[in-house]
Amino acid sequence: MTLRLHNTLTKNIDTLVPLAGDAVRMYSCGPTVYDHAHIGNLSAFVMADTLRRVVSANGYSVTHVMNFTDIDDKTIRRSRAEYPEMEPLEALRASTQVYTDIFLEDMKAIGNDVDALTFIRAADDATIEGMRQLITTLHDQGFAYIAEDGIYFSIEAYQASGKTYGQLVEITANNTSAARIANDEYDKESVHDFALWKAEKPGEPAWDFDLGGHQLRGRPGWHIECSVMSQQGLGLPFDIHTGGIDLAFPHHENEIAQSTAGSDNPTYASLFVHNEHILVDGRKMSKSLGNFYTLKDLRDRGVDPLAFRLLVLQSHYRSQTNFSFDNVEAATNRLRNWRAVAVLRHQIHGTIRDKKSTDDDIHSPLAAKQAIIEALSADLDTPTALRIIDETFDALPLGNIDLIHHGSLTSLIEAIDQVLGLELIASTPDIDEDAKRLIIERERARDAKDWPRSDALRDQLQREYNISLRDTAHGSIWAHSS
Repeated sequence: MTLRLHNTLTKNIDTLVPLAGDAVRMYSCGPTVYDHAHIGNLSAFVMADTLRRVVSANGYSVTHVMNFTDIDDKTIRRSRAEYPEMEPLEALRASTQVYTDIFLEDMKAIGNDVDALTFIRAADDATIEGMRQLITTLHDQGFAYIAEDGIYFSIEAYQASGKTYGQLVEITANNTSAARIANDEYDKESVHDFALWKAEKPGEPAWDFDLGGHQLRGRPGWHIECSVMSQQGLGLPFDIHTGGIDLAFPHHENEIAQSTAGSDNPTYASLFVHNEHILVDGRKMSKSLGNFYTLKDLRDRGVDPLAFRLLVLQSHYRSQTNFSFDNVEAATNRLRNWRAVAVLRHQIHGTIRDKKSTDDDIHSPLAAKQAIIEALSADLDTPTALRIIDETFDALPLGNIDLIHHGSLTSLIEAIDQVLGLELIASTPDIDEDAKRLIIERERARDAKDWPRSDALRDQLQREYNISLRDTAHGSIWAHSS
């Protein structure tokens, strides 16, 4: 099967052609661990996780690296505020570890497979040394210069070498500036020389750096971190770089420049795959507007994290997702319906009752499996994949579930989990023997037309086991209540 993705580098839908046989190397810009990740951040990580799953479903082995940005202006400010009594580096490590742990729990909750990722921290000793080495190389080759407050990358020198600055965005005279920019997240409308290394400031963590006889104790800038972590984790060039569209410039553009300045090969990554923003009630998220949400905020309001994942998947990654509590309720209902189908695998062919059917009568949903993967392989078309699942489930003969092929249904549910990460299998366990006995007892009460007893047993199943029932002409179907 062919996997095609929109490539920000070429502005086209390009076919994934791995650089090394059947092995795909993929890098995703990770979180800045100074606070809870907001739902916009999380939507980018849902996209990256889904893309990795689809690459795997196309038969490739995947090495997926994600960074933790634990050195930047924000993490330093937060660590100083939270741990003023500690030494700066000790405070930074303590603060960022708290938010790293929170992030990993959020990732698991929204269905992202953290075990499939290799995480690298900017503050690790090996990463710091890698940054010093790359900066030294850039300086020796004339692409970096020393200023009074640190070391900067020269865009002019990069362009003069024949390389193109502006592979991801259009660079014109109107958005080019002669100024240097020291802060990590600067004006995204203007091109500047940017800091590779920042001179030590009081109260900030710092590392020694001897560059050409200059003692430049300080700490790295933001952009150099990802260049080094991607190279250390994957080598250069690699296959896929993911991130939110807001990172295309300046962050990813600067990554390309730093990583290719001294190389004859201008390729940093073959494909850049960027996801669009998530809006809240049609507006950009903002704390001042009161529409800024973290996963904890959603969970406190009773939202299932996997319903949030499904909401993200309902929009194409290159279209803006509109989050609202009405929309997340619709996603919750859709997820509930899919889980009600997933539990049928425990009930087909006599798991509760003894009714049988011949193989010729059995309905098989397996054909949908290939159609789902084909949709996802066409530029990660999640809306079409979800529609195929809806149509397949709607076509099942729920009036007599023993006409559904058990193996095919189970295989389809497993495939949905593998490519979409919705954990339908894990969220729909079989019920215990006591609950099954109550369902059988209720079936007998219904057969005897003992309606008060039947109603009492239905209420008991709901109250004690959180199980709801739906009666059909061929018996009752149970589901886990929300």
